Amino acid sequence: MKQTRPFHLHNGQTGAAITVRVTTRASINEIQEILEDGTVKIRITSAPVEGQANQTLLKFLADILEVTVDKLEIVAGQTGRDKLITVLGLDSNTVQERILKQVRP
Repeated sequence: MKQTRPFHLHNGQTGAAITVRVTTRASINEIQEILEDGTVKIRITSAPVEGQANQTLLKFLADILEVTVDKLEIVAGQTGRDKLITVLGLDSNTVQERILKQVRP
């Protein structure tokens, strides 16, 4: 995938924020791609039932970003596919670098 610009990360006073689009019921948890608008497309194995998908997403992102789950929060899109997630304690450059390491060429 051609990376023409950084994806939409925003530095806040205490961290960064990323936009993600989630596909559930996948065979594996993975970062599938970075969309043209900068959204990180992620596939997770959980079904969207009783918050399971959100929990799986946050645990997966915590592993990728090398932070604890309590440093992540879904601030918009709790029940939808498109979500805004804040990452406390990391700047946008660090978040971008760690996510890009996981994108398959």
